[in-house]
Amino acid sequence: MTDPGSGGDLIARLAAHKAIGNAPRAELDWLVAHGTLERYQENDMIARKGQPVEAMYIILSGHAAHMLDQAGAWRKAVDWYAGDATGMLPYSRMATAPGNSVILEPTEIFRVPREHLAALPINCPTVTASLVHVMVDRAKAFKASDFQVEKMASLGKLAAGLAHELNNPASAAARSARLLADALAESEEASRELGAADLDDRALMAVERVRFVCSNGPTTGVFSPLERSDREEALTGWLLDHGLDDALAGPLGETNVTLALLDELATAADGDRLRVGLRWVASGCMVRALTQDVERAASRVHELVSAVKGFTYMDHAPSAEPVDVAKGITDTLAVMGAKAREKSAALALDVPAGLPQACGFGGELNQVWANLIDNALDAVGQNGRVVVSARAEGKRVVVRVTDNGPGIPDDVKSRIFDPFFTTKGVGKGTGLGLDIVRRLVDRNEGRIEVESEPGRTEFRVSLPMVG
Repeated sequence: MTDPGSGGDLIARLAAHKAIGNAPRAELDWLVAHGTLERYQENDMIARKGQPVEAMYIILSGHAAHMLDQAGAWRKAVDWYAGDATGMLPYSRMATAPGNSVILEPTEIFRVPREHLAALPINCPTVTASLVHVMVDRAKAFKASDFQVEKMASLGKLAAGLAHELNNPASAAARSARLLADALAESEEASRELGAADLDDRALMAVERVRFVCSNGPTTGVFSPLERSDREEALTGWLLDHGLDDALAGPLGETNVTLALLDELATAADGDRLRVGLRWVASGCMVRALTQDVERAASRVHELVSAVKGFTYMDHAPSAEPVDVAKGITDTLAVMGAKAREKSAALALDVPAGLPQACGFGGELNQVWANLIDNALDAVGQNGRVVVSARAEGKRVVVRVTDNGPGIPDDVKSRIFDPFFTTKGVGKGTGLGLDIVRRLVDRNEGRIEVESEPGRTEFRVSLPMVG
């Protein structure tokens, strides 16, 4: 609702305004002569996404906010209160509103229509200077908001990937720990039975030889599932031929024991003494195997935590420094491997030893790699392939993320770095990923380029080399 108001009252209110109150009286008179006082109610809009911004708005009282549509959800980007200015400001290149400007409570606004803004720098130089500062601050606020949105989105992807990666070793450790209690009880019972069996020295030496081979570590060969099945089948047959429990084939199959060594044991100890000796050996094998499973699982968890720590550079000062690009990419792949496995996609790393360090912000660069790899995995289909490579080229370190997806259409390629542009479905992308990537690369004094055709897309990031 428009209210002409009294000129003197408007002059007094504009003179008390935080953004433009320092302007001379003549400039405030000019504003009053070319603008109107308007009152808005809750849920009114002063700008709509995609439509031209029709005026400059000087907030005198109340509360308004700018809402951005990101991934199908409206998010508040900035609030405006009494003392703020928004809308079309001097020298702004904004053509249309990036989102909706919504009134959140009854608000009074002094509105200067767009057609008068071209004359503002001439007639109101002090007001113009103040509003330019407002515009710069507004750009910073939007930029910070965009970074925060994308940072949270990246954190969500990282958390989801990490949760998936941690689940396997954590489950393995818990399962092995539960089984270990039963295995220890079986080992204690087998030890008591062996002690009571009164084996002679020859039999004890034969049992000890088998135990030594079994405890010398897991099988030295790398067996396929078929080869492992054949090995357990052969051990099962040997055990049954000697009247023994074929359940021992499982723990014995995970060791280096051979049928020839078992034949030696059977020659030295037969019947019940052979059963007792092998039960003791097998129970010890099971305890050691489960202990190793727990150790491997705990080590994997430690590796993942270290990778996340390296990915975030959480213990580094927020300043440019020499960055180990190879380690950063490796840490990134460690926390993103789950997504590749979900799609049965190959995720390959091609980085030579001794790759020179780049100069930059390690955590920011890792966010770049994460975004590019995540986009590449989204682009490829089932059983697709993504290759991350890095090379020293001249005085720069060049990282390439290449996928064999369908490629980027020509009509889209020129827009992929634009803020809020996305080809992903609703709820699947903010449209900020590549815009943030471009900004982060710029901040690290790098360059980013893209080449794409059906079956091959390559994003190339070039960074200054240390020294």
